[in-house]
Amino acid sequence: MKKLFAKYDNWFFRTGLILTLFILFWVILGQIWTPYDPNAMNAAVKAQGPSLQHLMGTDYFGRDILSRVLEGAGSTLVIAFFVVLIGAGAGTLIGAFTGYFGGVLDELLMRICDAITAFPSVLLALVVVGILGPGRLNVILVLGLVFIPSFARIVRAEFSRIKKLNYVSLAKLQGIGRFRIMTRHILPNILPVLLPAISIGFNNAVLAEASMSFLGVGVSASEVSLGRMLSDSQNYILRGLPWYALFVGLTIALLILGFSLLGEGLQQEE
Repeated sequence: MKKLFAKYDNWFFRTGLILTLFILFWVILGQIWTPYDPNAMNAAVKAQGPSLQHLMGTDYFGRDILSRVLEGAGSTLVIAFFVVLIGAGAGTLIGAFTGYFGGVLDELLMRICDAITAFPSVLLALVVVGILGPGRLNVILVLGLVFIPSFARIVRAEFSRIKKLNYVSLAKLQGIGRFRIMTRHILPNILPVLLPAISIGFNNAVLAEASMSFLGVGVSASEVSLGRMLSDSQNYILRGLPWYALFVGLTIALLILGFSLLGEGLQQEE
């Protein structure tokens, strides 16, 4: 792993990695321990500002905002992880086969990808989830589906380019099987292009989930996510609780910034 990232020694990568690891540390900690029960209501401390007891304050139900932010960030990142896993996994598989073999399969799958990308991804997800209903699983499946074409096109382009190189032709002459050529000779060499795409995919997945949940068609009302919390917090801004929206929005911004810097750093080689 150290050798893999050795050439990515630049300010963007270092800053993005530190910021992302810092956020991931708190998110993982929040899945194990939170200062208070994120859903516990306490009328005695409702609508309090940030203090030593409640670092991010409390909402109008007396729930600790820090505890809810930690749980919500964890939920958002879990959704983003599975969205990218589906998008990158299926997209890499489709791109590898279409880029290496070409032919009718290539034309068919690329036209399907064209049909999906003809619509704005978030808008298409909003329509489908609006039909299926809100829920974490539906959000993951729909966003994962709309993320597939972007990864498929990236991998297809790289496979089409690399399969023409001399070392691949030499491997064919040596009688090495197609599957081994694809997985051992080509796939590792597309990582410099695929890794930034995955990082940017995380960024887009976090933003897409937050946008959908903010509009009320993401996770269900009983589930906690940063987008759902941001939607709830807008009701409190004019009621003396600006810190609710501030801390939730800041968490989303830091998540997106961290992944954006990572993606930028992975595209710059020194």
